[in-house]
Amino acid sequence: MEKNYDFLKRMRVIHKPGRRNASAVLEAGEIEITNSWQIAVKQNCAEQVLQAAEDFQDYLLRSMEVSVPVVRFEKMEKAANTILFTSKADYVGTLKEVPDGQCAFAIEVNDDSVVLCGDSDRAVLYGGVHMEDRMNFRGAPYLTKGFSLRKPLTRMRSVHSGCGIDQFPDWQLNAILHAGFSAIDVFVKAPDTTTAGYLNINDVITRANKYGLEVVLYSYLNSYKHPDDPDAEEFFDSVYGEIFRRHPGFASIHLVGESLEFPSKDPATTGKRHRDSIIDGIPDTRVSPGWWPCEDYPAYIKRIADAVHKVKPEAEVILNTYNWGWTEPERRAEFLKKLPKDVTVHMTYDIFKMNIRNGLKSPVMDYSISADVPGSYFETEAKAAHAAGIKRLRCTANLAGATWDFGTVPYVPVPFRFAKRMQVLKEYLLNYGLTSFYDAHHYGWWPNPCNDLAKEIFATDGEQDVEVILRKVAERDYGKEAADNIVEAWRIWSNSMDYYVGTNEDQYGPWRPGPAYPFIFQPNITRTMSPKEIAFPAAPHAHFGGRIIKTLYMPYENVNQSPGPLRFPGEIRSLEKMLVMWEQGLELVEKAQELIPAHLKENGVLLRVLGKFIRNSIITTTNMKKWWMLNTKLQASYSQQEMLDILDQLEALGNAEIANVKDTFEAVQTDSRLGWEPSMEYVCDEWHLNWKLRQMQSMFNELETYRGIVKLAAPIE
Repeated sequence: MEKNYDFLKRMRVIHKPGRRNASAVLEAGEIEITNSWQIAVKQNCAEQVLQAAEDFQDYLLRSMEVSVPVVRFEKMEKAANTILFTSKADYVGTLKEVPDGQCAFAIEVNDDSVVLCGDSDRAVLYGGVHMEDRMNFRGAPYLTKGFSLRKPLTRMRSVHSGCGIDQFPDWQLNAILHAGFSAIDVFVKAPDTTTAGYLNINDVITRANKYGLEVVLYSYLNSYKHPDDPDAEEFFDSVYGEIFRRHPGFASIHLVGESLEFPSKDPATTGKRHRDSIIDGIPDTRVSPGWWPCEDYPAYIKRIADAVHKVKPEAEVILNTYNWGWTEPERRAEFLKKLPKDVTVHMTYDIFKMNIRNGLKSPVMDYSISADVPGSYFETEAKAAHAAGIKRLRCTANLAGATWDFGTVPYVPVPFRFAKRMQVLKEYLLNYGLTSFYDAHHYGWWPNPCNDLAKEIFATDGEQDVEVILRKVAERDYGKEAADNIVEAWRIWSNSMDYYVGTNEDQYGPWRPGPAYPFIFQPNITRTMSPKEIAFPAAPHAHFGGRIIKTLYMPYENVNQSPGPLRFPGEIRSLEKMLVMWEQGLELVEKAQELIPAHLKENGVLLRVLGKFIRNSIITTTNMKKWWMLNTKLQASYSQQEMLDILDQLEALGNAEIANVKDTFEAVQTDSRLGWEPSMEYVCDEWHLNWKLRQMQSMFNELETYRGIVKLAAPIE
């Protein structure tokens, strides 16, 4: 059993012990790194090169049980039983091909020497991680002789911290590097201030650089000013110029409409902040400037870009357009034509992808891997931006493996689904000016097969056969005998996402905390006229806490979505199909447990309880849809007997949900990462499951009271 936050102990282990397979045998064409070898760096080498060498030394010791020294050479030239870690600027010798381009590196394996040569000091770090990956798949400190050259297709892949909002200790930075990412995102409200409070931002930037990671400023900066105001230039300099003067190490700034409202003069908008558009309780039905491609938004963005570039000309200014991705393609295309061409346009892969079930429309409303192919917003935006001459495109891709599909799991174990997304995005990397990915929102990241897939698919010499990659991952993490079952479970789970339902009421409802989501009896029995919504309990220090969990379940309707009462019966049938498939995958994972070797048993257990937690979340969400339909029918009934029958059905459904909650305890007690998310903290741990049981008992008391009220009435025929 784990206590809360024990998962951090596992995440801190970058180089896992026990990677070496005792039965591995050196094959023809391979060399073995033994204790007689050494790692060499140049005298007075760059910090990143030394970090790469020392990290690989630690890897060999901890994961491969090989102890070698790190030595310094005056000249970076081949030597017997030596692995050179060098940039091409320092290398004395010739290579079959010289690495050229950001983070490109070459590895030359000879009979008695290895050369790791990076295009830059930073690239050496990535080369060292790649050699680790090779040995991990091989299960031994063996390298195949020959020459290879690897260059990433992406310029940047960024993630938020996986251990807490804006928390970046050195071990987390090193873990991010090893997972294949090249940048981190920091929420910024002001100099040295994030959404979580004070942070020594320059220290984070300095330490991130040691691990080869750029730092992206995710802007929460307040800049409510019209670009045409007389003092606009001075104002924008005081905000955006100042943040780059105080923190010159930021490589990029990420702007998002909902965090970047301004007093637009576009008559299609309110011209006000969203919170100021309700006057005397009456909402202005026009959209806020943060959710609309305003006529004056390009001028607003230009003011910001000019202020940034005046201080740091090479800084990348990124504008995320997803807040108005629901509008007509023609309107967005005209907007993009007016946008400064040196601004990177950032799109979201999955949002607004239309799903049609039984003739009813249900678009993807938030990040979801159910969309393996992109929606029309992404496709039209990418092509229109490319046609408009925008130099760089960026995508919220969530390729770190987490989405909002299940709000408190470390990753969604549907790697075939993510692989399909990667293959689609590769076309945009090659043909439409897409250069970088935003691979995790504030829910962060966790080690999982998606890391391995992306490293290969987005590299010039990477393996492109998804089956081959995932088979190697399964053998590495679960053993050769269990691999067939694991890969097939991943396939079934990936296919089950065809039946996932990702509406706002679900992703802000039961999908977010999972089985801890409360079941509220909706008839209001009260002497105080209190509302039925429950404040979901969460840690007081949490960034969002329970504020992003809507506990009184109801359809959140949308102009391009069929209404909930029409959708729900079909959505229930869809989720029931998903549940059957998820059970099939979970059964394979359970069968695999006895085939997993002893030193990998923990991996098998963690996958099993992850699958179980998601299975139980599917049950909770399905039950909740049925619960809402019964509550609604109850309150619209004119028949006493029908009302009593519905109350019986509600009681039975509630008891089934209680059994589901009790079945979830094992999962959260085994893996403390389940039920936790950085912005909410714990919302489905053991305490919250017990809270759910107490809430259910309180609800049953209300239900019984209401049953008595119904029986008071004379039968109505």
